Amino acid sequence: MPPVTAGGLAWRGARREDAPVILATLNALAAADNDPFRWSLAEIEERLAASYRDLDNDYLLGFEGPGEGALRAFAEVDVSPGDATVARAILLGGVHPDRRGEGIGRELLAWQIARGRQKLAASALADAHVPAWFVVHMEDDGPKTLARTYERAGFVVRRYYSDLRRDLSVPVPPASTPDGTLRLVPWTPELDEPLRLARNDAFRDHWGSQPRTRETWAEYRTAFMPAWTFMVVDDAPDVDALLASPDTDDETAAALRAGEPLVVAYQIASKYVEDFEVRGFTFGYSDNVGVRRAYRGRGLAPVVMTAGMRAMADDGMQYAALDVDTANPTGAVGLYAALGYEKQHGSRMLLIEL
Repeated sequence: MPPVTAGGLAWRGARREDAPVILATLNALAAADNDPFRWSLAEIEERLAASYRDLDNDYLLGFEGPGEGALRAFAEVDVSPGDATVARAILLGGVHPDRRGEGIGRELLAWQIARGRQKLAASALADAHVPAWFVVHMEDDGPKTLARTYERAGFVVRRYYSDLRRDLSVPVPPASTPDGTLRLVPWTPELDEPLRLARNDAFRDHWGSQPRTRETWAEYRTAFMPAWTFMVVDDAPDVDALLASPDTDDETAAALRAGEPLVVAYQIASKYVEDFEVRGFTFGYSDNVGVRRAYRGRGLAPVVMTAGMRAMADDGMQYAALDVDTANPTGAVGLYAALGYEKQHGSRMLLIEL
């Protein structure tokens, strides 16, 4: 591992009790870089509590001053246990605005890449002959110095995303009711596992998307809004046809044989209260929208989305918001435009492909 010596900081791994200082540092970075979001304490605590994250070795925290003073640099390397067709090391971190320009960021990124190589080499996919990526994200209008740091390290832009919003003071258009054996339902705990399976099926043909395991599915729930989350369930699916289809994954097949409910379309929503002040309005956020491949072309995405938008409006939200891959293969960009969504910001994914 390359040493991090710039800035004269004292370095160590993370501890769960570091969540408040990590939160303060990440939000200081977000404010300085004019990011349209802020982190919550619950989000940081959730990340530090994940059993598959090695706090001693996957994190590097740099403190200034005698003993452990103020946190001035932070790095995280995240390799998900659910990755199947691409092995990804996702890098998060940065240097506090008060200590930028000292070369700390370049050394910290070199440490992240080295740790990422270790993690990828030790992963379950190491011998699977699949692509391996280092991944970073940044806003389109993020600091040019940060973009140059990534470029010097070998990162290239591979994907663009649009941050969209829809004014909920404009009446939400009516959506057709699912026909036949299809039924629109709100989220319930009993449908959470069928929802996970639907998400994995819906996103299997999306660029770079990887399955969510039960463990990783349980994460990222600190802002989850069950009352805004809707699904379409097929009460009488053609089990034989689905089992015969090469598109049906093993977990879905097992659930069908066991007679479990089949979620075929969904909209998962969250409420990111910390972002309201930054963006200047209240909003409900659609974290994920999808339709199983066997059920596409039936107009199910507008059904779940309009149900979610109405629920957000009923709870007093001014806007509905979401992000979309500009090269989404399912026609989502056109769907969102037809529902009244308009672009507000943009972001990008940068990769080093091994």
